[in-house]
Amino acid sequence: MFTRRDLLKHTSAGFGYLALAGMSSLSRSSAFGAGAEVATNPLAPKPPHFPARAKRVIFLCMQGGPSHVDTFDYKPALASDDGKRGKYGGALLKSPWQFRQRGESGLWISDLFPEVAKHADDLCLIRSMHCDQPVHPGAMTQMHTGTAQFVRPSLGAWTLYGLGTENESLPGFVSLSPPAGSSRNYSSAFLPAIYGGTKVGGAASRFAQAARFISGGGGQSVPDISNPKRTPQQQRRQLDFIQSLNRSQMPAGDGANVEGVIQSYELAFRMQDAMPELMDLSGEDQRTLAMYGADSEPTQTFGRQCLLARRFAEAGVRFIEITHGNWDQHTRLTEDHAARAEACDQPIAALLADLKQRDMLKDTLVMWGGEFGRTPSAQNGNGRNHNNKGYTLWMAGGGTKGGVSYGATDEHGFEAVENPCHVHDWHATVLHLLGLDHTRLTYRYAGRDFRLTDVYGNVVSDIVG
Repeated sequence: MFTRRDLLKHTSAGFGYLALAGMSSLSRSSAFGAGAEVATNPLAPKPPHFPARAKRVIFLCMQGGPSHVDTFDYKPALASDDGKRGKYGGALLKSPWQFRQRGESGLWISDLFPEVAKHADDLCLIRSMHCDQPVHPGAMTQMHTGTAQFVRPSLGAWTLYGLGTENESLPGFVSLSPPAGSSRNYSSAFLPAIYGGTKVGGAASRFAQAARFISGGGGQSVPDISNPKRTPQQQRRQLDFIQSLNRSQMPAGDGANVEGVIQSYELAFRMQDAMPELMDLSGEDQRTLAMYGADSEPTQTFGRQCLLARRFAEAGVRFIEITHGNWDQHTRLTEDHAARAEACDQPIAALLADLKQRDMLKDTLVMWGGEFGRTPSAQNGNGRNHNNKGYTLWMAGGGTKGGVSYGATDEHGFEAVENPCHVHDWHATVLHLLGLDHTRLTYRYAGRDFRLTDVYGNVVSDIVG
């Protein structure tokens, strides 16, 4: 039995312990630094390891492997040696497009991208990229996760895990129109589920069909964003009950996975209002829609996606990826590469211009590239085969140097010979621009610490502004 004095003493101390526990959970992210688990909200903004140059990423993923020797890697020897036998066999094929020097920097860019070329002084061309896989599935997986052998967290998931997000009603990682069967490219893998990408676009479920109409959204939707069978009040009661069951199953010690599921459900509930409103393009003026090419074909689809990417970035989404394909031209290179470039050239240029005029390009890292490049030699007369030994990827804004070219392939563009940049080096550099040390951004799983770059990767400091 407690005396009244004992009861008051223990009760007052209890209130103090309760307050201390609350403050401890709220400050856990700042105490442990980037990548630490936050008990109350794993998506809460976290401090980077060091001052960041970029706050967010927009990744323009060109599925299929665009030809570097026809876009951003000028090879005059390829034209002069047209028809001769190449280094790895096959007859060399000169580019059907003219290359010109662009901007004050004089970067060589082909006529395939005349609008993007107007932003040459903002572009950082990495002309010495290389990866380990010459086939699409493996190379695409390595580009996104750092490996082609095991299912690992994607670049976007690692970014969200390390930094959190700036809008509690929106996902921190959005994947616009990912191709079928590509879920591992935006997956959280063994990271808590809350860090995975949210798919926008693609095949709609039966509940998505009943979702509220998104005016001007270009057919983009989030699967299961709306529940036509219950009111928000009914959903809230149902969710509270489910969450109570989830918390009752929280394991002692490490409940990160269960906490991730709980937070995912809460985020999905908040998204029902925030997401459709953000994706409603009806409020954009006609000048903006025309600038992005969002009002007519062939640029309408990608134009609307680029405009949505800008809106997501402005609203605080940390990582946005847009997939554009198919650049896999083993035949019909001239016709099909021209069609692919026409569909995305104007929208990409508009995105760069829009970010710049809003003073966002300086801290938004825009990246463009495919899983590999293509051979300088011909295939099937008017096509090119896969080439993982050397290709080009470019970045703009987000602390990168503009108007520069880093690295080089040989005279015909077969392989990287000057300052080779592996995918691991690219990943390390992206994380560095975001203020994250790739060697410190780790997650304990299956008895060992994992990181995006495994045991590899060096920051390409020469392209950091």
